[in-house]
Amino acid sequence: MRKIIYSMQMSLDGYIEDASGSIGFTNPDRELHEYFNALEAQSDTHIYGRRLYKIMNDFWPTAADNPDAASEIIAYAQIWNALDKVVFSRTLKSVEGRARLAETDVATEVAKLKKAPGKNIIVGGATLAQSFIELDLIDEFQVIVYPTLLGSGKPMFRTIANKVDLNLVESRSFTSGVVSLIYRPTNRDR
Repeated sequence: MRKIIYSMQMSLDGYIEDASGSIGFTNPDRELHEYFNALEAQSDTHIYGRRLYKIMNDFWPTAADNPDAASEIIAYAQIWNALDKVVFSRTLKSVEGRARLAETDVATEVAKLKKAPGKNIIVGGATLAQSFIELDLIDEFQVIVYPTLLGSGKPMFRTIANKVDLNLVESRSFTSGVVSLIYRPTNRDR
């Protein structure tokens, strides 16, 4: 069965964006970007909230057209553009490319996606992921930790109503000092 994966990049002190809303501290080098590309190739669907969808959609549809783009950027753009995207938004009236607006609530939408054939499904965005965590829908947490302290900003995890015990299933260090951690909830028989 397809897994729902919450995947985000964060600072060592737990923020996915700084106090001004910038994600500029997440500047992956070639080694890390190739790792991202390999992870993305295991999925075929992204689930976004409005804000992260707009950030991603403002850059990746044309990123491969830049003649100065590095090969790993071009590869990621090709992967990203081929993915289906489901966007949860109360304000967007339309989305572009291989994206569609969610038609139902989170639990119903995820149940439909998980029943359909395909690869893993990645949820991105802390606000939206909070709903997934509270509904116990996350099968795997992929956390990329940068060796940076931001001091404030938007946290990857907000207040969680119920404790979630996790098992570490993979960790990897990169020459840049970035660490990838992959956890699965202990209540999953995977």
